[in-house]
Amino acid sequence: MMLEKLKIEDFKQVYDLIELSFPQDEYRSYENQRALLNDESYSISVLYSSHKEVMAFIASWEFEHFIYIEHFALNPRHRGSGIGTQLLEEFVNNAKSVVCLEVEMPENEMAHRRIKFYERNGFYLNDFPYHQPSLDFGKDNIPLRIMSFGALLSLIQFEHVQSTLYRVVYQVK
Repeated sequence: MMLEKLKIEDFKQVYDLIELSFPQDEYRSYENQRALLNDESYSISVLYSSHKEVMAFIASWEFEHFIYIEHFALNPRHRGSGIGTQLLEEFVNNAKSVVCLEVEMPENEMAHRRIKFYERNGFYLNDFPYHQPSLDFGKDNIPLRIMSFGALLSLIQFEHVQSTLYRVVYQVK
């Protein structure tokens, strides 16, 4: 497996996967999502097929003390093949700091399966209350949980992650 930096001309494929893989309240409009590519803290790493199709991607933010995975998705044709596990392993092994991500509350079968996938891959579910602020006008705040790779976060670490995400990613105070 080899994650590569997104080629800008392939952003539409990535956005199509975002729309297919996430509830509407969990992603921005096409224009706002694409505009993030101008932010030096934000990047999208992609796994391309031999035909240059986007098979999977990880969209992340790199901060001084942690890396935040905003979106991670596989083309549905490749789910269940082990590719997701390999990509996540490659990503966290190359990370220079703690990797965190958000997951939906464990209130349905799919959310439980996602959490179990991340736990099998070395992530821990932190039990601190957390809400993802609205990403666009008319979208709702979403109760979520933060997962962290390698260990649970202390309260101080969690508060730092939350305040950074709110300030930089979601642009709220």
